[in-house]
Amino acid sequence: MLARQWFYIISVTSLAAIFFCQLYWPSVIWLFVVAIPLILLGLYDVFFSKHTILRIYPVVGHIRYLLESFRPEIQQYFIETNLSGRPINREFRDLVYQRSKGVNDTRPFGTQFDVYKVGYQWMSHSMRPIHIKEQDPRVTFGRGEKAYKASLLNISAMSFGALSKNAILALNKGAKKGGFYHNSGEGGISPYHLQYGADLVWQIGTGYFGCRDSKGNFCESLFTETAHQDYVKMIEIKLSQGAKPGHGGILPAVKLTPEIAAIRKVPLGQDVISPPAHSSFNTPIELLTFIDRLKELSGGKPVGIKLCIGNKREFLALCKAMVVTGSTPDFITIDGSEGGTGASPIEFTNSVGMPLRDALVFVQNALVGCGVRDKLRLIASGKALSAFHVLRLLALGADTVNSARAMMLSLGCIQSRHCNNDKCPTGIATQDAARYNALDYEEKGERAYKFHAAMIKNVVELVGAAGLENVSDIKPHHIQTRVSENIIEHLGQRYNYIAPDSLLDEKSIPPAWQYDWHLVSETTWK
Repeated sequence: MLARQWFYIISVTSLAAIFFCQLYWPSVIWLFVVAIPLILLGLYDVFFSKHTILRIYPVVGHIRYLLESFRPEIQQYFIETNLSGRPINREFRDLVYQRSKGVNDTRPFGTQFDVYKVGYQWMSHSMRPIHIKEQDPRVTFGRGEKAYKASLLNISAMSFGALSKNAILALNKGAKKGGFYHNSGEGGISPYHLQYGADLVWQIGTGYFGCRDSKGNFCESLFTETAHQDYVKMIEIKLSQGAKPGHGGILPAVKLTPEIAAIRKVPLGQDVISPPAHSSFNTPIELLTFIDRLKELSGGKPVGIKLCIGNKREFLALCKAMVVTGSTPDFITIDGSEGGTGASPIEFTNSVGMPLRDALVFVQNALVGCGVRDKLRLIASGKALSAFHVLRLLALGADTVNSARAMMLSLGCIQSRHCNNDKCPTGIATQDAARYNALDYEEKGERAYKFHAAMIKNVVELVGAAGLENVSDIKPHHIQTRVSENIIEHLGQRYNYIAPDSLLDEKSIPPAWQYDWHLVSETTWK
């Protein structure tokens, strides 16, 4: 007998029982207040519901949807261990919370990681650790009067729109106090990016928000006006994003307010989707020409690109263009496929793009092999939550590191993963005023500052523990990896690094690189 047949029997029996009982006990009539709504709900489920489960299991079927609605919370608070959570486990979420609050961040009783598990990594320390005098190391981007000295750790690209105005204000305050830069994200520079006067990296995506004409094309006059502002320290051309490479940015219509529409110069009431590709250039050489033009229009400020590596040949074509023209970006930001996002199609976020460490090694090799590595800086972006994470990326070739989700966690993000539906419970990734007004940006700005300060302090301490005097001295051989139960290799052994200028000499091109290098041309991405 189907559940809905039992529903009919129970409904009729209940009504009859209540009717006869109220003849002797009048107060029982109040049971109709409970029974009738449930019966009406069941009838709706049977005859009108679109869900098969509710048609077969009227009323009780709703329990399934109720349990499903708070399953993520049950999973996070009661089931996951300190190391099993995804995308970011409890161990590192707690670390960010503790450092942002300035409370005790030490761990008792030893590590929870299985140090004999394949893939476990650690840093080799020295028998003669040293104290590093420079406690706030800086890396110079660009050349000349407009060169910029950046912190080792900075705020990765997150737009106003993806984040609330209070979240942007908090990050900007933390960046100003801590002396690290704040990447605007491709949504353009909002008034909230300017509130505290932090250094900004202005990101320009395929939608050219903040410097676009009425047709959505790049506008030189609008770009020049903003680029000459003192708060803009560098310009970043976004080619792709790790969490959704090849797709273009997405701002759901539910998060598009009149204010954001005015800043981006887009219509209300629909998703804001950036085109997959830029309209200002079509070949590697044209990209370098565009970069040089932005340097000129900005008065010589550092200009770079951001991308997630996909087709290796396309990046090699860009490298060939650098060799042929003698022109290079001032920096390249490598975004890993493990990067975060406010909204992305599931196939793109799960199955497209190269993970950060593999991409970073590839780019490092390509630039070294072409003899242009010393002409630019590399920024690694993707899931850096501890000082070891930062140090590992520096060892693989990065000059500095960007972090987005760690900075969000420092503001109080609880990884509820409601970034795409405007229901962020912490007021960070929402445009709902009732939610973001509860975020105290003055207090949260202090947390962002404290987290950054603690991270830099611990990075410097790790470098000193390795017996090195400068952060730039950290190399792949300082990071060890367990390959099997009894085999350990350092990253220099795990990854095949190529010799300087080896791609420029036909006789020295590594065999694994020959086919792709000979196939690509600086005049096309194909």
